[in-house]
Amino acid sequence: MTESYFRRTGDMAFAPTSHCEGAWSAQDYHFSSLAGLIVHVAQRSREPGDTKRLVRVSYDILGRLPLEEASVEAKTIRPGRKIELVEVTVHLAGRAAIIARIWYLDALDTSDVETATQQTYPAPEECKDQGFSGMWEGGFIRQLVGRKVTGLPEGTFFSWFTSETTMVDTDERIALAEYFSRIDIANGIAVHHSPTEWAFPNVDLTVHLYRYPSGRWNGLESTNVWGPDGAGLTSTILHDIDGPLGRAEQLQALGRL
Repeated sequence: MTESYFRRTGDMAFAPTSHCEGAWSAQDYHFSSLAGLIVHVAQRSREPGDTKRLVRVSYDILGRLPLEEASVEAKTIRPGRKIELVEVTVHLAGRAAIIARIWYLDALDTSDVETATQQTYPAPEECKDQGFSGMWEGGFIRQLVGRKVTGLPEGTFFSWFTSETTMVDTDERIALAEYFSRIDIANGIAVHHSPTEWAFPNVDLTVHLYRYPSGRWNGLESTNVWGPDGAGLTSTILHDIDGPLGRAEQLQALGRL
């Protein structure tokens, strides 16, 4: 039986499984699992026949993410026939822990003016094992399958990730939500300093998509810079097997351990 990140315990309530365990602490969520859950809930909330497509998600992480039942609330704060803004809030341990805002735009056929791109990195099966669990701990990391592209210029990282884990045990799979559950890990592949010496959790994640991903692999082409006074930034070009499809940005809060 395929395993899931969450067990549905109510209409908008979800209990985490061990696959949600964080890399910094097994008592906290890995944010990636909640990022995927938010998109899963938002996509399931769409009205039948709605042609608008998700183009941006901005997540604000308001504090610690204790590994407890998640209560999720979704509401439309800017309705529209062609443009719509949805807000999703995740409550943990009785408080708002994550607020996400999602822009939807009406889909129309622009294939005749589409910018041509193609995949220039080796396919996952041509790459060596990422070895992610050798650096990071937790149930979320253990359930990932990763492949690392080698021989890149210094400071650039490219890795492929996939997983067979479903989002919610009772629900049909939503490929877009599962793709979103494998974006936040970019913060852990573009690493310049050991996580045993430095903490660099991200306080946000902003994702822009100009096309939906296809297939079951995330390609993360990431760079990371640290500033002089406690802030870092991980910037990622998002890929699928066909090539680039969007970007992600994560602001890091740096701290010496």
